[in-house]
Amino acid sequence: MNTEDGRYQRIPFHLPSIGEEEIAEVVETLRSGWLTTGPKVRRFEEMFAAYVGARHAIAVNSGTAALHLALEAVGIGPGDEVILPTYTFAATGEVVAYLGAHPVLTDCRPDTFNIDVTTIEPLITPKTKAIIPVHIAGQPCDMDPIMELAKARGLHVIEDAAHALPATYKGKMVGTISDLTAFSFYATKPITTGEGGMVTTERDDYASRIKRMSLHGLSGDAWNRYSDKGHWYYEILDFGFKYNLTDLAAALGIQQLRRSDDLYKRRREIARMYNEGFSGVEACVIPQEADYGTHAWHLYILQLNLATLAGGRNEVIRSLGEHGIGTSVHFIPLHLHPVYQKRCGYSWGAFPVSERIFERAISLPIYPGMTDADVGRVIESVRNTLHALRR
Repeated sequence: MNTEDGRYQRIPFHLPSIGEEEIAEVVETLRSGWLTTGPKVRRFEEMFAAYVGARHAIAVNSGTAALHLALEAVGIGPGDEVILPTYTFAATGEVVAYLGAHPVLTDCRPDTFNIDVTTIEPLITPKTKAIIPVHIAGQPCDMDPIMELAKARGLHVIEDAAHALPATYKGKMVGTISDLTAFSFYATKPITTGEGGMVTTERDDYASRIKRMSLHGLSGDAWNRYSDKGHWYYEILDFGFKYNLTDLAAALGIQQLRRSDDLYKRRREIARMYNEGFSGVEACVIPQEADYGTHAWHLYILQLNLATLAGGRNEVIRSLGEHGIGTSVHFIPLHLHPVYQKRCGYSWGAFPVSERIFERAISLPIYPGMTDADVGRVIESVRNTLHALRR
């Protein structure tokens, strides 16, 4: 447990699970001479579509790009309003602003931390065009009420599934429920390409638009133009973006996707061990898993019962850090950030459920490379810290 100088060996908050298969695939790509968007991206898209059961999967260079392109594809533009939870990461809201639209924030449920459908309808105005449910930590939102409301009010639904591979909702894979779903392959995500993302959709028109706009709005991408079957001629059909994924990144993603089920199985096992380890501890509340689907366990968000502790959340984080346990906090609600307060008029007190969750939340390490001994040490350190800080 300790190094020679008496310090604790550190268990980081996250380590990507990269094996020899990933390394070999990347090396093969380097030797192929095709580094940017090419055959590996095409294969990764086909594999991902088959994995989640979607008609189309379009690979891009980030989850943020995936969300941006999905909103653009349904026609979100200046003056429109998009409803999204305040309890999410920066990307969910900023992509709305990219298009000149207005992010309209709402509160979350205290049990799953996901968007509360009962708070959505009062916010709908003639300017409202879409809803972005976010599957926080890998726990799917309860999508049926959201989809029913959207259908009744003529709204688009774009899922932020950055955390949610391979989560399911009522037997359906996330990625096949609404018209458009955005995934992230950032370094800390369930599978990684370093930086990367994917949009899934059943609609041919959305897929065609997203693919075109992901590479400058060109009529043909580099793979089509420079392969043996390609042609040098292209046309600029719209003012697009530079969001294409590289073959180097896709090579990593191909092998990560092949291991996705095993990576998920280990995360789920770690979550089970945490739940058992923290069961009955008065000073914390373990995350709940809804009974309508399967949790991807991208994050393990423990809530502290601050009323039982002499120190606050920061004191818990500091103590765990001294014992070599990496932690994080997910998330600082959007309405608490300066840009949302200055430009959108939000302030403390606007969304009490999200604020309460944020003030109590601490995310623990949950990555497949953790050994049972690592998990046991995290549990022991958390329990000891909470015991030491009790009132």
